[in-house]
Amino acid sequence: MAKTITINPLTRIEGHGKVTIHLNDKGTVENALFHVTQFRGFEKLCEGRPFREMPSLMARICGICPVAHLIAGAKACDRILAVQIPETGVKLRRAINLAQIIQSHALSFFYLSSPDMVLGMDADPAKRNIFGVMKENPQMARDGIRLRKFGQTVIEKLAGQRVHPSWIVAGGVSEPCREEVRDEILAQIPEMQKIILRNLDWFKTSLLIDGQQSVRVSKFRDEIRSFANIQSLFLGLVNDEGELDFYDGKIRVVDASGKIIADRLEPENYQEYIGEKVEDWSYLKFPYYKPKGYPDGMYRVGPLARLNIVDRCGTPQADQELTEFRSLSRGSVLSSFYYHYARLIEILFAIEKLEQILDDPGILNKNVKARAGRNNTEGVGVAEAPRGTLFHHYKVREDHGIMEWANLIIATGNNNLAMNKGILQVAKQFVKGEKFVKDGSVDQGALNRVEAVIRAFDPCLSCSTHAAGQMPLRMELVGQNGEVLDTLRR
Repeated sequence: MAKTITINPLTRIEGHGKVTIHLNDKGTVENALFHVTQFRGFEKLCEGRPFREMPSLMARICGICPVAHLIAGAKACDRILAVQIPETGVKLRRAINLAQIIQSHALSFFYLSSPDMVLGMDADPAKRNIFGVMKENPQMARDGIRLRKFGQTVIEKLAGQRVHPSWIVAGGVSEPCREEVRDEILAQIPEMQKIILRNLDWFKTSLLIDGQQSVRVSKFRDEIRSFANIQSLFLGLVNDEGELDFYDGKIRVVDASGKIIADRLEPENYQEYIGEKVEDWSYLKFPYYKPKGYPDGMYRVGPLARLNIVDRCGTPQADQELTEFRSLSRGSVLSSFYYHYARLIEILFAIEKLEQILDDPGILNKNVKARAGRNNTEGVGVAEAPRGTLFHHYKVREDHGIMEWANLIIATGNNNLAMNKGILQVAKQFVKGEKFVKDGSVDQGALNRVEAVIRAFDPCLSCSTHAAGQMPLRMELVGQNGEVLDTLRR
């Protein structure tokens, strides 16, 4: 009898989603789908509002990474104003974006995903959480808290508040940086570098063990092989030097072999090379690379993609780590398990880059905002959010600059095709019919691995995270005609 297994809700992610795994009569996985179950509709909510409200309004999309939406929204409004942002205003925007990368990546790695790596995929679900990490590896837990606090504090010191600050505006930022704020942040940089280097060392020595001929052997080798270890494109921003850049640049697309197939694409022309597909089983859109079509144009964004597409990071220690990271593969690093590794390297880069920006004497310049009225009726803003490339596209009326249309491609949406491929791959590896469900009991380790591949992408589906503890589960046995024959809940 055909069977459908539903994991609802997914735990330790930002937002609400579920996974359905479809088994055939033999108990073999035929398909697996990742459903985003919330509908929010920010594109419609903004219609009729003054365009200058967009950065602040769009920041409400997310409580974890509001700075990314502030920056992408402000950059779209900059285009509508047709102004050049003062140099110091750009540097301060870059600084707060780097702080967001630090806090968000720390949340993802230490709070949400480290329980799987520290305690094991098969650990008791009631203990497989940040509280379990505190008991098993208290130093790592403290490190995660310190890094996230640092990132959040930088945001608060620069912008006045940690969540949904109104400091980033069309034309620049609203207030300059004070000398005492700069000095306070710089004083903490050495400690943050020490913390992230310690945890990079832990990841490499605990999870990746050097064997003969420098072949990597990991205790998570099965997960590495099956966590969205797929052929795909990789997409993101690089600057004019081909370096990692979260704030600005041109779009580069790289294939699975590491070959650049498109470079220096203008972000504002994204509709020429990115298409969007809608499926009836999810509220999250499915972007794809147009020249390859749908679904062959599947691509990935975010930390793994960014490290695959750049020539170098552009800071000394991060470049050393990037060289070691790239030794994992002759071409692009394909396994999405390594999103975790890439996230740690990006934290290191962000700390180094933040120090460089704040060490610039010009960072205290008072000229941080350009002023103008509406000069264009359309603007596109693109930036690298923690989870990947983020697009904001606005159109306004000519009379008073009132919003009449918006399109958003959220970073998580870019990974939608790959996440679905990933859960299918891991389900086929670990969900084994009768071995998975027998006498009403569930293989918790297999179930967790299906969730863990989603966590590797760190999807941000809304602004909330589920509580730690036992994961609710509902399994439905569905007949060939779609009727529910039996339901198991816990």
